[in-house]
Amino acid sequence: MIAPKPIQFDRATGALEGANALERLAACALVMGARVSSGFSYRGYNAAANLMRKALPQRDIAIKLNPDATFVFPYGDGYWSKLLELSYRYEIELDLLFEGSADVDYTLIDCGANYGYWSVLVSSKPFGAHRAIAIEPSRANFARLAHNAHVNSDRFEVMKCAIGAQRGTATLSGTKHEALSIVGSARAAGEDVPVIRLDDLLDEGRIAHGGKYLVKLDVEGVEIDAIRGGERLLQGDTAIICEEHGSDRDHTVSRFILEHTPMKLVVYDPGSNQFETVVDLAILDRIKVASNVGYNVVGTASAFWQTRIENLNASAAKRSMRN
Repeated sequence: MIAPKPIQFDRATGALEGANALERLAACALVMGARVSSGFSYRGYNAAANLMRKALPQRDIAIKLNPDATFVFPYGDGYWSKLLELSYRYEIELDLLFEGSADVDYTLIDCGANYGYWSVLVSSKPFGAHRAIAIEPSRANFARLAHNAHVNSDRFEVMKCAIGAQRGTATLSGTKHEALSIVGSARAAGEDVPVIRLDDLLDEGRIAHGGKYLVKLDVEGVEIDAIRGGERLLQGDTAIICEEHGSDRDHTVSRFILEHTPMKLVVYDPGSNQFETVVDLAILDRIKVASNVGYNVVGTASAFWQTRIENLNASAAKRSMRN
């Protein structure tokens, strides 16, 4: 059976093309739901969108993120459909860091890439057309990831594996495509997946010693293991972006980085529109206000990336003064 042609949506103009009447009505509901739920951290949006999706024909939507980036996912998907709301910015702190580093010669290592949103964007011309390696363990997610690489001229690499402290195998489990994990795999039923270390990318020659790297670690509870498996990589000009879940009031990942690594830590503060240095974990008590979402922290031992983040703050301050 030939799959139906994807619906087309342009985030620059809001144009929706190729949708039937029911799908257009669904788009209005998805946008309105995003606007209403944005006031309380989109709580309930994913579940409501996924429920509505059951009434829609199985079809993809191809969203033009910018003139050189197209991102495809199932129409009505609760996690990604917020992109239909034009004011929505997915993980604004990453958006600021990647866009502000467009002129840097770096490689993105996109761990837990899901369908490849950040690899699609970072490899696009407006973001600097950087090399990206997208790593995703889930069979179903990897198929989506590989498709998005193909849609974007196969300009970024894809690897089907998980990231951990040691090479081996693990069991991936979970019910949501955006929240699959190998945590507790010895007790869970699921999909067996290979596990590699970040340092294996150096040892296998996939990345070069001495390069500049941004490593996104969205690995659902395995961030500390991933850091332990990337000790040599993290000694160089590398910055890691790790998710701190809002429900973790102990700030486990950030605490580990500060207490057990030489890396300095920053977090984006939406109140100041700045990346603030995390000297005291109390700052995360203030910033992590919603228990149902993740907050990204950036850790690095690199003077280069520390200076780059300071420059991003200076640029943001200048924009605020002009406005």
